[in-house]
Amino acid sequence: MTTPRPRLLLIVPHPDDEVYGASGTLMEYVEAGDTVGLVTLTKGEAGRTLGLADGPEELGRIREVELRACLDVIGVQIHEHMSFPDKYLKDEPFGPLVQVALDAMRRHRPQTVLTFPPNGSNGHPDHVTTHRAVKAAWDLLPEAERPALWYYASPTPPENEALLAEYLPPNVTRDVTRYVTRKLTAIACHRTQALSTVDFMRKAADRITQETFHEVRPA
Repeated sequence: MTTPRPRLLLIVPHPDDEVYGASGTLMEYVEAGDTVGLVTLTKGEAGRTLGLADGPEELGRIREVELRACLDVIGVQIHEHMSFPDKYLKDEPFGPLVQVALDAMRRHRPQTVLTFPPNGSNGHPDHVTTHRAVKAAWDLLPEAERPALWYYASPTPPENEALLAEYLPPNVTRDVTRYVTRKLTAIACHRTQALSTVDFMRKAADRITQETFHEVRPA
């Protein structure tokens, strides 16, 4: 049986990049009967451990389990987990990253692709590199075959001048208040990254119920 064309396909570098800013939207689409998908480029083995893992290899295995639990809560039907080395993708050959993104778009033909914006949201090199790879792949598609392209977008401009120079404000806002309990449950699946959760809650608590994106539109 052929999997239906996804309404939304995320392409992100790490386990947990799917959950903070988009999981409510994913849940809403799934509830409406749509298919949603995710491509995760790394195992996240260079992330924080909070003492729950002895070294990168074990952390990568734990984060795979955490991600599967999270996606079960969300209801994601398509997941492809790559094994590019974590930290830093910018040091990896760029062509294979572009090819993974291009293959995913050709294979699944999503209505919309979501990834990080040019500044990576917070300047993280993996976020920036993933943006560049997805955008390069999107540009390679014939115009008639391109999905809509969305970026994560905070309504609050960054204070860092370098990040501000590439800041794209949101032009799509989705109220996901009705999914807040499930969203928090999904976030909590990423136990090893609890400090990232605390940081997100402290800096952007409003985005738990309001998910905001920048849709790339013709000039």
